Amino acid sequence: MTTPIINRQTRGLRRCRRGSQGAALLAVLWLAAALSAIAFTLANTVRGEIERSSTDADGLKAYYLAEGAIDRTLVYIQSGPAFAGPDGKPLFQIDVTRALNLNYPTGVAHLDYIPENSKLNVNLAPPIELARLLTALGVDPARAESITAGIVDWRGGTPGGSFSQFDQYYMSLTPSFQARHASVQEIEELLLVRGITPDLFYGGYTQNADGKLIPHDGLRDCLSVYGSTGALDVNTVMPETMVAVGVPPGTAAAIVALRKTTLIRNMTQLAAFSTGAGASRLGIIGGPIATLRATASLRLPNGQLSDVRRTVSAVVKFLGPQWDPPFHVLRWYDNATILQ
Repeated sequence: MTTPIINRQTRGLRRCRRGSQGAALLAVLWLAAALSAIAFTLANTVRGEIERSSTDADGLKAYYLAEGAIDRTLVYIQSGPAFAGPDGKPLFQIDVTRALNLNYPTGVAHLDYIPENSKLNVNLAPPIELARLLTALGVDPARAESITAGIVDWRGGTPGGSFSQFDQYYMSLTPSFQARHASVQEIEELLLVRGITPDLFYGGYTQNADGKLIPHDGLRDCLSVYGSTGALDVNTVMPETMVAVGVPPGTAAAIVALRKTTLIRNMTQLAAFSTGAGASRLGIIGGPIATLRATASLRLPNGQLSDVRRTVSAVVKFLGPQWDPPFHVLRWYDNATILQ
């Protein structure tokens, strides 16, 4: 009479055991999935860190290539005929050379020689030229007028040293400050002027109707404390600066296209262009102060160039052969921005 009861208990125990085994198997499967996810995440993290470290290392190598390009160019300038090209002329001639391509075993560097007198003098440029420059850089006319007034206020004095309307704005900021009301000593001061953003100062990218990013220059490329009040170097002057002094925009673009194919050695090369009222402001000139800007890329094992690039620039004053060395580095910019 007790046998059916025992069988029912046995079957119940078996069902419980099978249920426990199924739960354990499910737990193991979930644990395996969790460990797989953790392992996958860890692998991605490690791979990302390795790639980031590799990029940082390549960036550092490219930086030293760019720095070396500037040092090498200064040696060329100092040594003159000692470093001659296939034509027997010095590899670098201050009044002629505007760019150099330097090859290294590990990469290449492109160096631009930009006379500071290819830029407008920030302390002496007339307000109308500043306003036209801002408009050429894409600033709307109302904002351009306001920023121009801010620059003029910054570089000029006030009656009796009184506060201007711009000073009242600056004093409301944290930290507060007052406009210099004297000559701009460093071009970076413009970043403090009301209305000037980093994008406007350094340059940036704008998106056209097709969604393509178009680089545009900034104020630092067009204005300088060492800038010109007369002729501007036609081989390096920015198109927006040409427009600021009265050159039609179409002509400015055509001049830029021409100098990409050949160095302008004689102003008769511009005879076919209608340079308008700005014709007298263009010339083939050097100058005692220039920016040397080098951009370097590493060479990959397959011979192609890496996408990692670094740019370094230096503002250099050339003193003449009677000095040793015949130049003085006024400013040095690590990781300088360049738009391509």
